[in-house]
Amino acid sequence: MARNRDEQRRAAGESDPLVEAARYRLRRDAEARGEPVEEANAGQPSMDQRAQIVETAIQQAIRRGDFDDLPGAGKPLPGLTGTHDPDWWIRRKIEREQLTGLGPPALLLRTEDKELEDRLDRLGSESAVREHLEGFNRRIVEARRQLQGGPPVVTPTRDVEAEVERWRDRRRERLRQAEEARRAQQEAYAALSRRERRRLRRESGR
Repeated sequence: MARNRDEQRRAAGESDPLVEAARYRLRRDAEARGEPVEEANAGQPSMDQRAQIVETAIQQAIRRGDFDDLPGAGKPLPGLTGTHDPDWWIRRKIEREQLTGLGPPALLLRTEDKELEDRLDRLGSESAVREHLEGFNRRIVEARRQLQGGPPVVTPTRDVEAEVERWRDRRRERLRQAEEARRAQQEAYAALSRRERRRLRRESGR
């Protein structure tokens, strides 16, 4: 075990404390006799040399492909939004392990707030949208009143009428896009020759 520690220390460029103590005593005795003293770091690489060694090792690893296909390659680093999130580690764990329904109310509400529009867009009526928004606001108010510790609830409530209007706008836009796609498909079909239409019907099983 001691030999392994010595080898690891030498590999890391560290010195044995006993050896350093002996060198210090020899230097002190040599100075007392007026003899020339060798620098303590003689034979050791300088900081610039060490930096060059590290840079060379990195470049060699890049050429070997050691850094290829790493997780997150080519993607922006997560969390660089310019705002501090005190619950980042809880949120990251829940997202990474795809946990649902877990965590403090403040974090759950923040996650629900971020996904709220997608949830609303899956609802088919204004009454369902209003009911969902009212329940969301109610959970925020209840969480603010609870004194159970944990991170503070910073998620704002939503204006129900404004959110319903935005839901209508998004729905109208989706319907418009669907109608344009249907019309374009009809025009493309009308431009086909009879032979092409027959072949298309055979391929589609009509």
